[in-house]
Amino acid sequence: MKIALISEHASPLAIAGGVDSGGQNIYVANVARQLVRIGHDVDVFTRCDRSLLPLVSRFEHIRVINVPAGPPVQLPKEQLLPHMDAFADFMIGFMKKEIRPYAIVHANFFMSGLVGLRIKDALGVPLVTTFHALGRVRRLHQGESDGFPDARFAIEDELVRRSDSVIAECPQDENDLIHLYDADPPRIDLVPCGFDRTEFHPLDKARARARLGWPQDRFIVLQLGRMVPRKGIDNVVRALGVCLAAHGERAELYVVGGNSDEPNEIATPEIGRLRGIARECGIEQQVHFVGRHGRAELKHFYNAADVFVTTPWYEPFGITPLEAMACGTPVIGADVGGIRYSVAHGETGLLVPPKDPSALAHALVALKHDPTLAQRMGEAGLARANAMFTWAGVAQTLARVYARLSGDEARAANRVTMGIAMGGASL
Repeated sequence: MKIALISEHASPLAIAGGVDSGGQNIYVANVARQLVRIGHDVDVFTRCDRSLLPLVSRFEHIRVINVPAGPPVQLPKEQLLPHMDAFADFMIGFMKKEIRPYAIVHANFFMSGLVGLRIKDALGVPLVTTFHALGRVRRLHQGESDGFPDARFAIEDELVRRSDSVIAECPQDENDLIHLYDADPPRIDLVPCGFDRTEFHPLDKARARARLGWPQDRFIVLQLGRMVPRKGIDNVVRALGVCLAAHGERAELYVVGGNSDEPNEIATPEIGRLRGIARECGIEQQVHFVGRHGRAELKHFYNAADVFVTTPWYEPFGITPLEAMACGTPVIGADVGGIRYSVAHGETGLLVPPKDPSALAHALVALKHDPTLAQRMGEAGLARANAMFTWAGVAQTLARVYARLSGDEARAANRVTMGIAMGGASL
């Protein structure tokens, strides 16, 4: 099949870790890569946000089309909705000129979905939509700080009604689609996110710490991901304060992420806020910001940590817990959304309420006091990640959805069989 992936604000070529660069970038890049590996042709359409970008970039046999829509500068995703008509106009014109027609359009995020609806109406190409985050859920948790207009809700309602398939990334996502958007359950396909086995795998902890210059004799907590308030990094900082004040236990927190390679409060204002909280808690010397790092380096951070912690207010899925599990590191996560699905409480890690530093501190102390339990959870997480959450398996499942909608099921089944025979993983 020839497949168009739309990701208006999240380019697969961007470095993850910034305000608007995270799980969706990783999702699109890996889905595209794995679809190509099982024999499909994939083009990714994303907004051109730099003046010197070519119209077409390439990575790993994938075309990335840098769509001219709005000024060629980086803009917050909350400001992109007015430029989606131009995005759709360009895509329709581009697709009409292609010799081989597209079999499917897979839109990522609601604004990409709006473009996808225009394409569906103009060209009759089946539309698959992955929201990655739902507006009504976001508004519930972020209130007035949600910068998206109310128009988002009506767009999402239309996408739920008219998409040929809506991809739910976890059971909570499916439940929200049904109860908040009146989605038709038979038209929802549950397909999780994943990790790449070649990218994330266990390494020797002492060597990983030596590589990073981390102390060998400290209990180390890792937080990795986008530096925005809803990710709840402040909750992790406060929990370290509770560990010290209430339990007499010291832990070191390393925070990976931000808008620059070196930690910079101007480039990433959230760092300044978090440093202030650390000072208030009397643990400023225990909280270390290390900036953003390329994907090839992240496995060393996961492997060097005693525990990976992620306690967002809400999380449609959450890829970082999978990456930590794939490295054999136990996870403490907020009992929300996709984390509730990927982390098996008491087996691969622990689930705690969001915005509850005392509960998180209790979980941290429990793992620090019982290294055997932590090791057992890490091993169980590794097994669970490999059995349920590989990008290869995600792509194979998506390919079956595409084939069903485009009438290409027989050929797709044959491609999946060939992929497994060549070493691909199933879900």
